[in-house]
Amino acid sequence: MATEPLVLGRVVGLFGVRGWVKVFSYTDPREAVLDYQGLLLGQNGEWKSAKVVEGQRHGKSVIARLEGIDDRDQAAALVGAEFGVSRDALPDPSDGRYYWSDLIGMQVVHVDGTVLGTIESMLETGAHDVMVLTGDQERLIPFVTDKIVLGVDFAKKRVSVDWEWD
Repeated sequence: MATEPLVLGRVVGLFGVRGWVKVFSYTDPREAVLDYQGLLLGQNGEWKSAKVVEGQRHGKSVIARLEGIDDRDQAAALVGAEFGVSRDALPDPSDGRYYWSDLIGMQVVHVDGTVLGTIESMLETGAHDVMVLTGDQERLIPFVTDKIVLGVDFAKKRVSVDWEWD
């Protein structure tokens, strides 16, 4: 069974009249979304191969022209589509760094053994990433390795934290 591609960004609008699209990128740096080999475009649960012919950073977004998309009407049909890539196409993250998609669904446990919740999503705040936990209540916990996040155990699907909560 094939796994769902990892989402790298999504088409949020049009740029010009020659088939360019605006892409909101989740990559860092933003324009890195243009460089992935094996890029996939997803709409309505279906993923197909896509190739960026041209692209660049443009303000807070990225603009791109995809192979086979030559006019504004074709580009308009892509608004809302997601850019993705197979997990196999990504390099392993360096020590202390993680792909957010690998953290989603992991249980977060305080050093005293208290289960604080499950990671539902991640947020980027500028200063640091934040885990959004669901459980008995929603909690937001900064993802700061070696200070708050003491360890990530993929085998146990568990993140250990030292964080004061209500």
